[in-house]
Amino acid sequence: MDLSEGLADWTDWDGAAFVVGRSLGIFSEAEMFTQVKWVFWTDNPLGNALHEVLVQLTVAGVLERREEPDDIQFRWLGR
Repeated sequence: MDLSEGLADWTDWDGAAFVVGRSLGIFSEAEMFTQVKWVFWTDNPLGNALHEVLVQLTVAGVLERREEPDDIQFRWLGR
């Protein structure tokens, strides 16, 4: 999955982390978010690392971040 396509629209942080995981080959195209949501909803090294990737891509100006009423969201900004 291409990260720019997967995050073309505003996406909640856990879905965005899933897209990053897919683009890195951590999750296969056959795996659905619901099958691996525990990775994002528990405190574990993989979920924490994928969230940190989102944060660092925001710092680098590749992603845009916003806080909506219920969740943090990211989208592709590019350079």
